[in-house]
Amino acid sequence: GAAHAGEPDTSPTGRLWSLQVTPYLWAAGISGDISPFQRAPTIGIDKSFGDVLEDLNLGGFVNIGARYDRFVFAADVMYVDTTDSKVTGPLPALPPYFPGGSIGADVDTTEFMSTIAAGYRLYESANFTFDAMAGARFWQISNNVTVSYGGYSLSHKESFGWVDPIISARGFFNFTDRLSTLVQADVGGFGAGSDNTWQVLATRNYAFR
Repeated sequence: GAAHAGEPDTSPTGRLWSLQVTPYLWAAGISGDISPFQRAPTIGIDKSFGDVLEDLNLGGFVNIGARYDRFVFAADVMYVDTTDSKVTGPLPALPPYFPGGSIGADVDTTEFMSTIAAGYRLYESANFTFDAMAGARFWQISNNVTVSYGGYSLSHKESFGWVDPIISARGFFNFTDRLSTLVQADVGGFGAGSDNTWQVLATRNYAFR
């Protein structure tokens, strides 16, 4: 479920502007490998939604939509900050590691994603609207790894980001003048940033007036 603040998406005749803000929850997972130092063992990160929720430091998700006449704008923002503790070992007899030793690591991962799109309302009735849009998805991921071994600790931080072009479609189903459902989907990447990226969002909205 989600809370819907602002004007309903289908405005009365003569009212050109409408705005909605919908905070929501997303089942987010994280998977990947990190080798924080030269010759250090690779540290695997594989978190399901339950793991992310357990290790969550801070998270926020919000969808914003605006319309002027038949011109539409959409923005979707996600932020997730998690901390995970890992232990790798026993280690082989390779300098500077002694055989049977282990390396402990705390991995703090922050993931920020922002999708911005604009387009045109192709169909509008009292109960249903359909929008076609195009835009871009911005990614920024940071990993801060603190490694401990034999009473010593070292830290390594890396940050990287990229931009994906996307095409998107969005539909609103209005059940009453207060209750509605939003379904939004997009696909993109096309090798520009990611090989491919996609997202599907469905929310139940309630207009407070």
